[in-house]
Amino acid sequence: MGYFASRSAAMGAVSAEVVIATFYNFHPQMVERSIPDAWKFSSPQRVLEARMKVADSGLRTGLGALVTSGSIAETAQLAWSAVEAATVAGRPLFGAHLSLDRPSEPHLSLWLAITCLREHRGDGHVACLVSNGVDGVEANVLMEAAGVIPGEMQRSFRGWSEEEWDAAADGLRSRGLLDATGLTAGGAALRGRVEERTDELALQPWIDLGDDVYRTFVDNMRELVASILDSDALPYPNPMGLTRPPR
Repeated sequence: MGYFASRSAAMGAVSAEVVIATFYNFHPQMVERSIPDAWKFSSPQRVLEARMKVADSGLRTGLGALVTSGSIAETAQLAWSAVEAATVAGRPLFGAHLSLDRPSEPHLSLWLAITCLREHRGDGHVACLVSNGVDGVEANVLMEAAGVIPGEMQRSFRGWSEEEWDAAADGLRSRGLLDATGLTAGGAALRGRVEERTDELALQPWIDLGDDVYRTFVDNMRELVASILDSDALPYPNPMGLTRPPR
């Protein structure tokens, strides 16, 4: 309930159907057990305030002394330049977070800008999955087959039953996308198309801003990301499918 409420609160007290549509790869019943009941316990505004407090605490732990460094403010400005250059049409979660007030503290301003960019990419990823005929449970099965994340972990965190998971795998096999060893050449090509196009759509704001802005942003972020990784704040593997970047 905390996850669905905190990530959807920027859209207001939305229905389960809106969360199902925008979060995509979670089982609908998992969402329906949390939304709209979450709005009986709290309001979207209170949830957003609590989320910001948690972000503040986590970043102070993960960044340590860097949380007050001058590079944070510069990096936040660069991130917001990309947010402002991004197209909002067709990006519901991005649009919702874009409407939130920017925090005055540089590290929280950076966090919100990164959150906007995360949702911008996520909205694009959903569009790419839909346009390639991959539904929510199939997207998870393909992640397992590609070796991104253990299937049992992903199935549990996304709420799919073993029967639903197996049925999705059978459907992917019937389309020639899976075999006994994992992804087929066709399955790898499909997943590659989805990821490549998702990245292209997400990179467009940075392309518009130019290489210098993008490279400065990435260079600044490396130090911040390394500090967070060194704090062991993120478990590996994780349900997001994030792999540990090279140091």
